This record gives sequence, C-alpha cells and structure tokens, in this order.
Amino acid sequence: MLQVCLNGTRGPGDSAAVPMSPESLAESAARAVAAGAGEVRVLPRTPCGGTSLSPRVLGPVLTSVRAAVGRGVRVTTAAAAEPDAGRRVERVRSWEVLPDLVSVDWHEPGAEEVAGVLLERGIGIEAGLWARTDGPERFARRPLAPHVGRVLVKVPCPPAGSGAEEAWRSLLSGLELPPGVPVLLHGEDAGAWPVLRLARRLGLVARIGFEDTVLMPDGTRARSNAELVAAALAGWGLPGGSGSDGPRPRP
Repeated sequence: MLQVCLNGTRGPGDSAAVPMSPESLAESAARAVAAGAGEVRVLPRTPCGGTSLSPRVLGPVLTSVRAAVGRGVRVTTAAAAEPDAGRRVERVRSWEVLPDLVSVDWHEPGAEEVAGVLLERGIGIEAGLWARTDGPERFARRPLAPHVGRVLVKVPCPPAGSGAEEAWRSLLSGLELPPGVPVLLHGEDAGAWPVLRLARRLGLVARIGFEDTVLMPDGTRARSNAELVAAALAGWGLPGGSGSDGPRPRP
C-alpha cells in the first residue's frame, strides 16, 4: 500500500505545485488517488501558510479531502503544527471533524498525553518513531504501545558510500514493535526514493509526496503529487491510475 503525503511543512518556496488550501489539497488528493495512492496524509495550513491543529483549520481540510477521495484522511500532531505540548492536547480535544488516523511523534514532549486523548476520542494512532531520537525507547516502555494502529518509522538520509540499506535494516530489527502492527517506512529528501524502494522489498507500507520530496527519481522536479505516486508505482511494476490528468474519483 502506498500513502501520498501531500504537503507537510513545505510551501511555494519549495515548489509552486505544493497544495496549501483545502481546495488545492482536495484536488491534489483526488489526482494522487486516481494515480494509485491508497491513502492520503495532509498537514492543514492556515491562509497565511502556517501549520495548524486548530479545528477551524483542520475541519475544512478534512471535509474537502474526504469529499474528493471518498476515503479516510490521515494527519499529524507534530510539534511543527503546535509547539506547546499542553496546547496540542487542548487542540485535539477541541476537534469537531475527526481524522481517521493521527501520527504522534514519540520523541516529542507530551506524546503520551496526546496519544491518550486520541484514544479517548476513538481516533486511530500511528506512532512516529524517528531514528537517532529516544522515541523508539520511550515507545517500547509505555503501556500505550499495544493500542496503536500502525507504526511510522522515519529513517535518515543515506550516508555517503555503501551500507545504507544494512544500516536501515539494523535499525528496524532493533525496534520493539507490538506484534502484528503494520509498519510504514519512509525517508525524506535524498532518502525518500531509496527508503521507498527498501519498504517495497521488505513488504512494508510506503509513502511518497511533496512532504518527503519535490524531486522525481531522476532528479527532475515533480509537477504534482500524482506524478510522484505514478513514479513510485511504476518502480514497483504496478499499474497506476490515470495519472495527474485523470478523472476525479467519486466518493
């Protein structure tokens, strides 16, 4: 399964094609799903471009994207959207339109509290475990670990020279994960495409989109999230959808 991550913290300065508004996120999501993406991840943005967990920002994005793709939408509670841990918990409690799955980066302050509120509200949790942080260790010794729906493992850009895949495999083998919980593996920038290929070989969930890279495998700039999705599926030898110019799917 391939997830499309539509924007993250990127903006027009990274690429003019990065979607920002609820309408552009919905359009980008629809085309990415038509190209073959199995699920959608967004980071809601204010009209000024800032990331936000406010219900007034989150609600319109979730409503627009769901109407466009007819399926669930994933978001994140990363500190980039709300640096204050206590405020992050308050934001989650105030949501009126609920996402289907929410990433919680376990190395960030307040991660356990945020996860607890998500569970109280019946929202699925994706535990974000970043390499080179104490997140994996904190996650392994917390009682909430068995209640997560998926684990997201972020690995660093490949080091110079050989041995990158061996290092990533070693990292994965050292994680204490709940049995039977699916794993999404991803990298960013220079690591996006190599890690996606590794996820394919390991049979893990993968993702691609402007949140992770604005470049195609050949180094040219991507024109859309749908183009990135199509390239990822082509690399797997799988048929994509109708691509960036395809029809919008109906809910």
